[in-house]
Amino acid sequence: MTTETIPVRKSESSETRRPSVAVLVVIFTVVEGALQVLLIERSAPPAEGQWAIPGGAILHGETMEQAAVRKLAEETGVTDVFLEQLYTFGDLDPSPTEGSVGVAWFALVESAAVRLAQRTAWRPKWWSLDQLPPLAFDNEQVIDVARTRLINKLQYTDAAYSLLPTTFTMRELQEVYEAILGRPLDKRNFRRRLLATDFITATSEQRKEGRHRPARLYRFSNRS
Repeated sequence: MTTETIPVRKSESSETRRPSVAVLVVIFTVVEGALQVLLIERSAPPAEGQWAIPGGAILHGETMEQAAVRKLAEETGVTDVFLEQLYTFGDLDPSPTEGSVGVAWFALVESAAVRLAQRTAWRPKWWSLDQLPPLAFDNEQVIDVARTRLINKLQYTDAAYSLLPTTFTMRELQEVYEAILGRPLDKRNFRRRLLATDFITATSEQRKEGRHRPARLYRFSNRS
């Protein structure tokens, strides 16, 4: 897998630096038509009391991907979802004397399937992307990069599968796309474009939606 790296700032010293390395996981979901991200309220220095992206050190014997999967499971209770390496960021945390490196991943989860960790210290909470609190460690930068990557992936992949149940209506799928893109989409054009791809397949099932006639249910073609 090819990744891009945002370089670590050069030290004023000529000695070799050994920066600390942590894994960060940007976890997105869609709730009531809004794209939301999971943040953790820090309960210890540095940046105690501030909100930040879930993350932590890599355990002995772990790969970076294993650490990202572990962190995702700890915070949401799910693992079999879309998860992809994002970027490597330098010096997000200024506290280590030799610098720091954050290897960021991003994940997409269906809100109904998530079981957030129940704890008062290091409290997790969903935040809408247009109402984020001040974040620790320049985490706004990481979230911006993750959202841009997600928007781009919608153009050529079925990455949205992790944000929806196994079967869904075309309206539900459009709401997910609109939440990610941050703008409304024309219903007719959206339906035509998605049906022209091989991303989704119509099922024989229907679902009653309020007072409207039953709506056809779809599934992602490459998902069981």
